[in-house]
Amino acid sequence: MTIKEVGEKYGISSDTLRYYERIGMIPPVERTESGIRNYTEKDLSWIELVLCMRNAGLPIEAIIEYVKLFKMGDKTFEARLNLLTEQREALIEQKKKIDIMLERLNYKIARYEIAVETGKLTWDAEDCKK
Repeated sequence: MTIKEVGEKYGISSDTLRYYERIGMIPPVERTESGIRNYTEKDLSWIELVLCMRNAGLPIEAIIEYVKLFKMGDKTFEARLNLLTEQREALIEQKKKIDIMLERLNYKIARYEIAVETGKLTWDAEDCKK
């Protein structure tokens, strides 16, 4: 597949794909004799993994490190496991913070729903906490 076709398939720009390759987020893509990138199924798998990891909130640096470790072979299984485990822990912590924010937001929404019905917004000390 050409870079344009890959970009259209995944909804990302050609510049983004070149960037991912240049900084090591995906391994180098084979090129045709004329120098045009020729994406294979293996390349597409890497792109899907990167997009999945980015959508999960993993930092670029962690993805680059993962690719480096992968390219070093099976001897890096433990290092890759540790990297992914650390990222999972960071996401769990982030999720906890988001859950707290959602709880506060839901509280405020409930208060305003009552205010819309009654025409009055009441205030109490709990409002300062939430």
